[in-house]
Parts: sequence; structure tokens; C-alpha cells
Amino acid sequence: MRIAAVGDVHLGTDSRGTLRPALRGLPEHADVLLLAGDLTKHGTLPEAEVVAAEFADVGVPVVAVLGNHDHHSDAQAEITDLLGSTGITVLEGTATTIDIGGRTLGIAGTKGFGGGFAGKCASVFGERLMREFAGHTVELAGGLDTALAGLDTDATVVLTHYSPVSDTLHGEPREIYPFLGSYLLGEPVDTHGVDLALHGHAHAGTERGTTPGGIRVRNVAQPVIRSAYAVYELHPRPDKEPDHSETVPAG
Repeated sequence: MRIAAVGDVHLGTDSRGTLRPALRGLPEHADVLLLAGDLTKHGTLPEAEVVAAEFADVGVPVVAVLGNHDHHSDAQAEITDLLGSTGITVLEGTATTIDIGGRTLGIAGTKGFGGGFAGKCASVFGERLMREFAGHTVELAGGLDTALAGLDTDATVVLTHYSPVSDTLHGEPREIYPFLGSYLLGEPVDTHGVDLALHGHAHAGTERGTTPGGIRVRNVAQPVIRSAYAVYELHPRPDKEPDHSETVPAG
């Protein structure tokens, strides 16, 4: 199973045609394309129309989550519907299953949110705004857990915008780690034995990391992978315990 992934493409109304040429040969390199949020600059419908024009009908299934930029104009529901109408599946506390050569790939996704990491994190306590901030992550992590629990596939990938681990944030100022991800997103990854977790958001971070349980995590923000997409391979075994390999970023 060849999984192409990229996040943080930040397409504007002047971006039409910028990525499409690099995607023309995508089926030769990948079986599915995952988009890790921040697809637009300001979360407007005209920008989302450009996203659809760039990523629809690329020859493989396309699955996405939205990012904080995609929420900026409070049009996330409309963006989700628009992308869905062009065949791009947008996940939020939901999952989808894709058949790849007779084997099944399950993808569970959520935007995720911030809060920080074990020992240095926000809690649902205190002022209402702080409770809402921390509580939003609790809610979205719970949705991810539920989505994963509903999958029974040969391989499973988690797709988020915010990071589930701090490893892939190295390079970012530590002061902003709580705004880049949360350990709560990583807990369902370990609980359900996910094969690969992909995220974006951390433009100055590093590509590779692992959860406390040893699951590999990859930061596919475009400023990190410096390519139209990166490709990761999963090789499910009959006992559903896949081994893993990676390919050099393509595009």
C-alpha cells in the first residue's frame, strides 16, 4: 500500500494550476492521497474551489482533514461539502475504508487541536475559555478514538492536522508546542495499534517521530517535506501486523 501525503499547501485564489502538474503521474507512485489540513489560506469557498480543482480526479482516492486555516472564515461545513461534491472525502471524527489490491486500508481523521504534551499540557479547569480550549481537544480526540474503534482493516492510518507527538515539532519554538498539538491525539493511535500517523501544521518541525507506543508519526507539512507529496509504504501481513517501509518524497 503506497500512501502519498501532504499538508499545509495553503492554496489561494491565485494558486490554480500550481500543484496539478506534479500530480499528473500520481497513480504511478501511490494508491491514495491524504491531505493533512490547511488546504486554503483563509478558509474561503473560492479558495476551496481551487483546492478541488487541484486535487480532484487525480487518479487515486483523495482523503483530507481540515486545518486551522480552513476554519478561519467559519465556512468549514461548506468547504467540506464542496470538496465532497468533487469526490474528496473530508474526515472529522470519522473514518473511511479503501480497497487496495484486495486489501483494506482504514483511514481515521480529525483536525485535532492544541493543548500540549504529557506533563506540560492544558487541562479542562479554570476559566470558561480555558475549559473550552482544552475541552475541544478532548472532544476531537474522543471522536478519533471512536472512528478507529469502528475500523476492521488490514492496515490503518490516522490523519490529523495538529500533531499527536512532540517529536515532529523539533525545530519549532518550544513556547508554541501547546498550540501545535496534543498528546491526547496520540493516545488513540497507540490504543488501536495504528500503522502510521500523519499530520501537518508544524512548518518548522521535523518529519519523523514516534508515539510512546512506538507507532511512527510523520509530519507531512509541505514546508517540511519540500515536495508536492511524500510517499509511505505499508505491507500488511496476513495476521494484520504490517511491516513498514518508506520511499523518498516525490513530486
